[in-house]
This record gives sequence, C-alpha cells and structure tokens, in this order.
Amino acid sequence: MPTLDRQDTVFVLDLGDGENRFHPDWITEVGSALDEVEKADGPRALVTAATGKFYSNGLDLDWVFAHSDRHVDYVVSVHELLARLLTLPVVTVAALQGHTFAAGAMFSLAHDLRVMRADRGFWCLPEADLDIPFTPGMSALIQARLTPRSAHEAMVTARRYGGQDALVAGIVDHAVDEDAVRATAVDIAAAQAGKAGDTLATIKSRLYKPVLAALRDTDNPLGS
Repeated sequence: MPTLDRQDTVFVLDLGDGENRFHPDWITEVGSALDEVEKADGPRALVTAATGKFYSNGLDLDWVFAHSDRHVDYVVSVHELLARLLTLPVVTVAALQGHTFAAGAMFSLAHDLRVMRADRGFWCLPEADLDIPFTPGMSALIQARLTPRSAHEAMVTARRYGGQDALVAGIVDHAVDEDAVRATAVDIAAAQAGKAGDTLATIKSRLYKPVLAALRDTDNPLGS
C-alpha cells in the first residue's frame, strides 16, 4: 500500500512495490496522503514514486469485473483522484522507475513534471488494444497534457514508449539512469517547493478548467 515520507521540503509518496493498481483501498490511501500534503504548512512539493517493476498498472480490472454494480462510482473516484492531483497546491513530480500503463499513465500526466527511467520500462495507454474506450474526462486530461500528435499516437496506436522515446514525444520531461530517477525527481521538486499555496492551486484550476469539468462530470462520467 502507499506510504508517505518527507525529505525536508519534499513529500515522497511511494505507491507500493506491486502493480499498484487502482483498488478502492489504494485510492483511499493515496487520497489520505494528498490530504497530509495539502494541509502541511510552508514550502513543500510532492514526488510520487514506486518500488519494483511497476510505477502503476492502472485500473484494478479484477475488482471492477467482480463489482460491476459499482463500476460508475469507481470511475468517479478515479476521475476525482486525477482531478485532485492535477490541481494540488504544490508542484508534483512523478518518478517513473517502472512500467506506467493505462490509468497509471494518466495518473502520471496529472503531475506537473515526469522523470522516467531511460533504459527499461514502458509508458503506455493500451486502451485501444484492451477494447476499453477512454472516458471523456480521461480523454480531456491526455489531450491537455500532450501535444495533439503525441496524444493521437498514444491513444490510437497504444504505442509503448521507452524512456528516450517518451522524452522525444514530450510525455516525460527527463529520462535518466535507473539509480537517478527518484533523486532527480526530488531535486526538481525541492527547487519548486516555494511555489506551494493557494495561488498555485488557482493557476492550475484555471489552466485546466475544461479538463476538471470533464473529470468531475458525475452525471455522465462514462460518456454517452
């Protein structure tokens, strides 16, 4: 399960050492960690990271199939997590040490910046191969955070991007050696810690107003 640590001005949220899928309990734990970051005083920033082969493998489809009657509520909770991270009143950096797939990739896009391991691991939106359409909110997030060309390729072809390819496509901001992923993310976050506060939250909320409206559309979260 996710754990939160603090290194001076940088909170480090470790998402776990498994596939880090979006089980409801996992979503709750991440939300609680964001509560702590948001309520803290003074300069601060957030790095999310993981341990092992995966950063995050996305939605917990086993749970979804076993709880089909709660599918809509589950999607709403995922959307709200993405919206909250997108507007968190601190600078956020995703440290992608391993595979980052589907909703896990979208989670990374909700951060302000991304650092990815250069030599191994893939970033991928496999929904076209899985025959699962993107929700309107997810589509809005991806299109807001990537160039039209990269969004089209990632969403339509389900391409698996290695670190260097992801850097070229503008999906990530840095591609570094394995041992430097988390440290680089922490250094970047620390340099931005002084920006934390209500003004930053307002800037983000206004910058991504259409995305937030789509993500927070609880009347029709799956689209028509």
